[in-house]
Amino acid sequence: MTGIVLPELKNKSVLITGASTGIGAALAKAFGAQGAMVGVHYNSSQGPAEAVAEAVEAAGGKAHLVRADASKSGEIARAVEDTATAFGRLDGLINNAGGMVARLAYAEMTDAHYDAVMDLNGRSVLAATRAAIPHLKSAGGGFVINTTSIAARNGASGGAGLYGSSKAFIANVTRGMAKEFIPFGIRVNAVAPGVIETPFHERYSTEAQLKAQLATVPQGRLGVAEDCVGAYLFLACKSLSGYIIGQTIEVNGGMLMP
Repeated sequence: MTGIVLPELKNKSVLITGASTGIGAALAKAFGAQGAMVGVHYNSSQGPAEAVAEAVEAAGGKAHLVRADASKSGEIARAVEDTATAFGRLDGLINNAGGMVARLAYAEMTDAHYDAVMDLNGRSVLAATRAAIPHLKSAGGGFVINTTSIAARNGASGGAGLYGSSKAFIANVTRGMAKEFIPFGIRVNAVAPGVIETPFHERYSTEAQLKAQLATVPQGRLGVAEDCVGAYLFLACKSLSGYIIGQTIEVNGGMLMP
């Protein structure tokens, strides 16, 4: 995204959850390059988060580090409040934190696994957005962008089914929130990454699984975090996407064309 200038984002305050690595880290740096004030949320990856914050500042933005367990409603709500307090306002929220927790077949699923996956991927979005709404209203409107997944549409495989289902939940939450919040000038949309080479797949996918996925991508390569950045910047800019409400942008190299 080098060289793209979006003056509308300068001095905007945005919290990006799950910003220490992968797509979240790329987003934080990209918003920083636009001169935005970025809440860099992390949980266990303090070192990488600090490096991201430094990169945001070096790019011309402002950064505020905030630690919280996204799966706990009180903690992620506090992260929203902390960011709004640090910057004096909140103009946008990117609900990017999430994870598979573990690959587990539906036939082997436990209540504990269900709770862990749904709390991290589902409850976190509801709690963070609920906390952000008063601030976005006070700002006269703003944006919420949720990160869903290609797995929300294709059902996932190899023990990732519950993860895919949690992301399908977020896809529908996006549509419901979009209807509820647009009267207040708050635009809600989502981005659905395909197979993106990030620490997520280093943790949860084998080389054989990634090779099999690659064979289904018409563009002939797996994605990288930077491939996703443009969709989020686009959705964050009212001047570019002001009439796009409740939609999901698929970023997958042609792997899925709904």
